Amino acid sequence: MAVHKPEVDDTLSRLHQQHAKDKENDRVETGSFPVVARKPKRVSLDANRSRARVITNIFIVVLCALLGYGYVIQLNNTRSTYETMSEEELTRLISETSNQVQLQEQRRNELQAQLNSLQDAADKQQEAQRIAQQNEETSGILSGRLPAEGEGVTISISHGSIEAVEASTMFSLIEELRNAGAEVIAINNVRVITQTYIADGENGLICDDVELSSPYIIKAIGDPQNLQNAVNIAGGVGSRLKVKFGAEVTVNASDRVRIDEVAEVPQYQYAKTVE
Repeated sequence: MAVHKPEVDDTLSRLHQQHAKDKENDRVETGSFPVVARKPKRVSLDANRSRARVITNIFIVVLCALLGYGYVIQLNNTRSTYETMSEEELTRLISETSNQVQLQEQRRNELQAQLNSLQDAADKQQEAQRIAQQNEETSGILSGRLPAEGEGVTISISHGSIEAVEASTMFSLIEELRNAGAEVIAINNVRVITQTYIADGENGLICDDVELSSPYIIKAIGDPQNLQNAVNIAGGVGSRLKVKFGAEVTVNASDRVRIDEVAEVPQYQYAKTVE
C-alpha cells in the first residue's frame, strides 16, 4: 500500500517538535527538575494516648499508696492511745463523748426551731426580737452575767487533813465537771467563766482574786448523774482529793440548784464586735 508523502512529512514534523521540547525541558540551565515533596512524619496519636494512660495509672497508684500509708499511721496512733487507757477512763470518755453529742444535737434542734419560727411567724420582726432576747439571756447565763438555776449537784470539799488542797487539783475538778456537761459552775461565791483561774494562796485557794475558805462549795448545773460520775469515778479527781489530801468529798444531786453568783463583764481592749 502506498504511503502519501504529505502525511509522512507531517508525522516527522510533529516528532521533531516533540523531541525539541523534551530536550529543552531536560536542560540543566532551566532548573525544571521535578520537585519531590517530603512526606511529613506523622506522630502516632495512639502512642501519645498510651503514654498518657500509663503516666496517669502510675500517678493514681502512687496517690493510693500514700493515702493508705497515712491511714495506717493514723489508725496505729489511735489504737496506741486507746490501748494505754484503763477501763474506767474508756468508760468516762465514752460517757463524756455521748454527752457532748447530745448537747450539740440539742443545740442544733434549738437553732432549727428558731429558724422554723422565723419562717412561720406572721410578724417576722416581733419573732426576731423574741429570739434575740432569748439568745441574749442564754449568752448572759453562759458568760456569767445572769443568775441561773436548774438540775445539778452541790459538791462539798473539806480542808485536807494530810495537806492543803492544791489549786491544780481543784482546777482539774472544774474541767471534769465541764467535760461531763456542766453548763454553769460556781465556787463558794465566785462564778466560774472562761477567764476564771485558781491559784494557791497562803491561807488556801484564790479564785479570780478572791480568797476561798474551806469547805469549798462547788455548785454545778447539768445532768446530775453525769456530774456525780465525774467526781466519784474510780481513780478520778474525787479519789485523789481523798487519798492524797485527806479531804472529805460529798456530792449531792438536786432537781433545783440555784447559782446567784455573777461575774463582771470583762472590758476588752483589742477585741471588737463585728458589725
